[in-house]
Amino acid sequence: MLTIAVPVSEASPSDALQEVSAGAGGLLLFGASAPANLGAQLASIKTHVPGQIGLLVMTDEEGGGVQRMANLVGWLPWPAWMGSNWSAAQIQAAVTQVGSKMSADGVNMDLAPVIDVDGTNAAPSGTNPDGWRSFSGNTAVVSKDGIAFMNGLRSAGVIPVLKHFPGLGGSTGNTDNGSAQTLPWTTLQQVAIPPFAAAIAAGAPAVMVSNATVPGLTTLPASLSPDAMAELTITLQFHGLVITDSLSAGAIAAAGFTVPAAAVQALKAGADMVMFGLPSTSSATVSQTFAIRSAIVAAVANGTLARSRLIDATAAVLAVRHVDLCG
Repeated sequence: MLTIAVPVSEASPSDALQEVSAGAGGLLLFGASAPANLGAQLASIKTHVPGQIGLLVMTDEEGGGVQRMANLVGWLPWPAWMGSNWSAAQIQAAVTQVGSKMSADGVNMDLAPVIDVDGTNAAPSGTNPDGWRSFSGNTAVVSKDGIAFMNGLRSAGVIPVLKHFPGLGGSTGNTDNGSAQTLPWTTLQQVAIPPFAAAIAAGAPAVMVSNATVPGLTTLPASLSPDAMAELTITLQFHGLVITDSLSAGAIAAAGFTVPAAAVQALKAGADMVMFGLPSTSSATVSQTFAIRSAIVAAVANGTLARSRLIDATAAVLAVRHVDLCG
């Protein structure tokens, strides 16, 4: 269960009590406005973690229109605005302020920064996953500002998660809604990979892998692809936590996978933690979580998923909780 992040409404984290008590490794908070007592609610649910080994509590606090708890922690501009108007030092300082309040409220992981390279002057949409979520269409600017955002979170005691490897800028669509392709792999190596390489060299503790396919590298969604994972963990020598994008995404279903089957494939490919979207009811979330657990257990039992791979994934989840956030 440590390899599963459970989605829950930030208005009622206790809805995930059953999953946390069973050993889920993380909580993924959804919503648009966090309750004033979020910190107290999270502190309460953390007391139910088996062995008191900690819990990753994560959300999307990117800036602009992608913020879950700005009412508690303060507002950040869109990354594109930051990239055009702020220095790296200003970005780091602003993010440190927000991150400090996130940490005080019990949220210890931010699914940010977006370090995709995309200069599209538009809000993200059903056809364009990035737009203003990206700092710039310039690779060097994204590298510099992405590290600044990352370091702002780290200095505040919040674990940053780089996304979306190997880069969604210029993709053919939004993987939330269906299958999409990135730019060709040869292009990504020149344009999209350098920000990830730079941030990894600067000590990035976690990376999210996208659900897009990559022409010239893999016909599977990258989150399920051993080839994509190898580029991250072997070529770029990333040894931190590897998280999937949501396995409830349309791109995963379009590739022929249920969420439990995708979770097994992702772990087999090299992911350490899997995520899925927020179902309509808490009972549906419980059902999905335990279906994923059952699929993982069955895969290990029948040899589809190596026990050593699951052990390594679990170790990565535990390790990131104790990462030296100040590097």
